[in-house]
Amino acid sequence: MTQKYDVFGVGNAIVDILAQVPEEAIAELGLNKGAMTLMEPEQQAGILSYLEGKTLSLASGGSAANTMVAIAQSGGSGCYAGKVAHDPHGEFYQQDMRDAGIECYVPLAPEAGLPTGTSVILTTPDAERTMCTHLGISATLTADDIDTERLAQCQYCYVEGYLWTGDSTREASLRAFQAARQQNVKTAFTFSDPFLIDLFKDDFLSLAKDHCDTVFCNAEEARKLLDLENPRDCAEKLAELCPLGFITDGPHGCYVSQQGQVEQVAGFPANAVDTVGAGDAFAGGVLFGLTHGLNPVEAARWGNYFASRIVERYGPRTDEPLQDQLESVMQS
Repeated sequence: MTQKYDVFGVGNAIVDILAQVPEEAIAELGLNKGAMTLMEPEQQAGILSYLEGKTLSLASGGSAANTMVAIAQSGGSGCYAGKVAHDPHGEFYQQDMRDAGIECYVPLAPEAGLPTGTSVILTTPDAERTMCTHLGISATLTADDIDTERLAQCQYCYVEGYLWTGDSTREASLRAFQAARQQNVKTAFTFSDPFLIDLFKDDFLSLAKDHCDTVFCNAEEARKLLDLENPRDCAEKLAELCPLGFITDGPHGCYVSQQGQVEQVAGFPANAVDTVGAGDAFAGGVLFGLTHGLNPVEAARWGNYFASRIVERYGPRTDEPLQDQLESVMQS
């Protein structure tokens, strides 16, 4: 089948509600700083009440969705499987993704029932983000929502680890991986968050070994997954599990493991104000590179550059495409 897209993404479709807060707000709200906490609507409503009077902004989000947008802003293409409700947040989400250049094909679900998922993202002055998420109807994504004909038109299938928290979303992920294998589409997975490794370590190790051509994680996730402290050691062990792995390490750049070899790729200087979406943007930059003729180290360099631009602004994406910078970044 003719390839129409670069990447098929699968993830929780979440509207991000972004706010800047002082350091003490995290403790006052009883939150685990830097982590994502799943919440009931009443808990999330309490946080929104606390934020009353502050400036809030909206963006279509979710880990894999942010990655898909980064692919489009690099000059690539993609389609996305994520479920939203037929409500104002759901309509905003689909239009925002389409405006960003990503086909969001899962239909709006009926108004009755669960609302569109939302995540209140609190950013403190040290640029750390703390997420308070109600999954809403995104948690009802099923294997039937995976369009295998569209998937077959892609070079890569990319799945986020957050989907492992629900039975139906996990089945949707496995269906996507199965269909990708059947269609000779490469597979990629991101571990998404350290708390997921606490819950699903064995599953994630199995995924990396048996289902994935490429995996993404940050240094903290790698330490938890592989029981090692040094990121390079983690990368060397990751190379034994998966053909291609990327471990991000903040301002130190990232480690690339391929064919049993590990290489560190330097990061770019950045005045970080907000880390929301940095890892997602890195993955998007890498996947764009891998689907447009860059080798893994070159793709990692583009991913590092993209992430450095993201952390210099508030929110999970840039305001403009970055593809015009690709040539100069590769030559620098």
